[in-house]
Amino acid sequence: MVRATPRNLVDEPLVLAVDLGGTRMRAALVGPDGAMVHRHEQPTPRDVPCPDALDGLVGHVRGLADPACAVVGVPGLVDYDRGRLEHAPNLPPGWADAISASHFSAILGLPVTLVNDADLATLGEARFGAGRDARDVVYMTVSTGVGAGVVLDGHLVHGRHSGAEIGHTILDLSAHRDRRPATVEQLGSGPALARAAGDAGLRPDGAALVERVRAGDPTARAVWDGVVAAVATAAVNLAHLFTPGVIVVGGGVSRAGDLLLEPLRVFVAQHGPPVRSDAIAVVAATLGDDAGLIGAAAWPATRGDILRRRG
Repeated sequence: MVRATPRNLVDEPLVLAVDLGGTRMRAALVGPDGAMVHRHEQPTPRDVPCPDALDGLVGHVRGLADPACAVVGVPGLVDYDRGRLEHAPNLPPGWADAISASHFSAILGLPVTLVNDADLATLGEARFGAGRDARDVVYMTVSTGVGAGVVLDGHLVHGRHSGAEIGHTILDLSAHRDRRPATVEQLGSGPALARAAGDAGLRPDGAALVERVRAGDPTARAVWDGVVAAVATAAVNLAHLFTPGVIVVGGGVSRAGDLLLEPLRVFVAQHGPPVRSDAIAVVAATLGDDAGLIGAAAWPATRGDILRRRG
């Protein structure tokens, strides 16, 4: 897929933004206001040992203009100091070892920063999307995996490594001991939804299951409620950890709209921190699949900020 927006490229410092996902990979040239000039998208190939297709996609977009730098969003644990992807369970085998800031810098001839994809999407939604009017923002993405990012007092929170890996936190200790699905991601992601549907004798397809829920199918409703409970618990845990003004929910599963968001609102209100001022809002992301690409436009201004607490 290719998308282009006419724009004056002469005086604007463009960022080459990349969003690598387990299912799709995207690259775009993005202006400082978050507007995309070019956007290219293609499936993430699962049957190749190294990310040659990603190199080709990024190199193609690089040739369309003269960006000032590149920001590459990746789905996993990032070492920001070394510019390396340390762990990425949703990528094809071997890809994580081949992906680094230095690798892309050599290909592109540009300064390159490697960033956790949820951190980039958090910046996008906090600066340009559903969280732009809030001071403290938590972003959750519920898709192939479950990730999160945090902006407090306007600053993206991270240390040497990317953080807020809510998807890998454990919800069921007994199941974890028995090596059964126990984490937020294992219980509340898109693949978890498909697996639960298949176990219940339904078509293992998330979109099809949502339609059955809307039609009043009790079996589909039971499957859906189980997955939503995992996501809602993750939202409550994030609320207690960071007490944000808003929790923004994105990712493919969030396309179910209020079928997902309303239970999250109820659960956060009932079990979240007892905030006495404004309640913690739970809202849908507004930037869709482009949140990470758009967030890359805000990254250079952060200079990879680590949260500096005010004394």
